[in-house]
Amino acid sequence: MKKNPVSRLLVFLLTMLVVTAVTAEVQSLRGDEIESTSSTPDIKHYFKDQPPMNRDYLQQPPLIPHKIDSYIINVKHNKCLSCHSWKNYRKHNATKISQTHFESRDGAVLSNVSARRYFCVQCHVPQVDARPLVENTFEPVDVMKMQ
Repeated sequence: MKKNPVSRLLVFLLTMLVVTAVTAEVQSLRGDEIESTSSTPDIKHYFKDQPPMNRDYLQQPPLIPHKIDSYIINVKHNKCLSCHSWKNYRKHNATKISQTHFESRDGAVLSNVSARRYFCVQCHVPQVDARPLVENTFEPVDVMKMQ
């Protein structure tokens, strides 16, 4: 069976393209050589349970003032709701989730947390005691300083 010369040329060109891509120099976004070893980052310590933290800008989702690394948040279970649901927040002295979490994207009011707001850590993050990765001169807006 004869092979078509066009097929052979195509295979040859694809082979050359792959070889060129593999041998091309890869540049790290950090500026380090890829082959160099980087140091292991320091372990960050989460704050112990504390009162809600001040926000730095308007519409900022509240920060999580405690550890959540053992929390299960999946389609079947959301550990956050065991304390922050409207049913349980008083019993656990926790912040109640906002009414906005019970609205659909069309503005309809729902009886349960909206699917688009169910996975809390999409917006809310725990804080750790860590230095900024880059120099930062950010200042909260004046309204937020009055909290």
